[in-house]
Amino acid sequence: MKKISFILAIVAICAFTGAKDPLTEKERKFASDFLSNTQNTLVDITKGLSEEQLKYKTAPERWSIDDCVKHIAAAENGLWMMADSIIKSPANPEKRSEIKSSDEQIITMITDRSFKAQAPESLKPQNTPFKTYSDAIKAFNDSRSKLIQYVNSTDNDLRGHVVNFPVGVFDTYQMLLFIGAHSKRHTLQIQEVMADPGFPKK
Repeated sequence: MKKISFILAIVAICAFTGAKDPLTEKERKFASDFLSNTQNTLVDITKGLSEEQLKYKTAPERWSIDDCVKHIAAAENGLWMMADSIIKSPANPEKRSEIKSSDEQIITMITDRSFKAQAPESLKPQNTPFKTYSDAIKAFNDSRSKLIQYVNSTDNDLRGHVVNFPVGVFDTYQMLLFIGAHSKRHTLQIQEVMADPGFPKK
């Protein structure tokens, strides 16, 4: 009887000391599905393209599909390293009141192709470590798969870590959505290239 009482006491203590899932089931599923879907879309639409198709540019100063994939892969890693460093720093939930955008609004904002932005020099295609589309898409898949696994299993308080971005104040859960939205943004750019009248047939 004493043993049962002791076990019940431990359970009660855990319940009142915050031993709970830091994300709701809905939040975890939303992020996991969004990251998976954006990964699959990028891979599916670029798979099997010829070298001529990968290198095609709608104008000399515009990016090719190959350029976009290299940029996505480099940014994927850089954005995760940034998010991870914030997650490992002390939580600052008191700053949550500064967040003005919902999860959905952040995704919409980042994927809006009418808003133009310049990539940092280190993330421009010619400055990434990837020499080929194959190198870049493999790195992207590796990074994204690890990120999805992390979202599905982490017990870190992603909502309790808040950071100032140039485009707004986000928590680290929203930063992970930002990563997915960034790849979606450039996947839309790839689709624009493929829709160009001059895009090679094969």
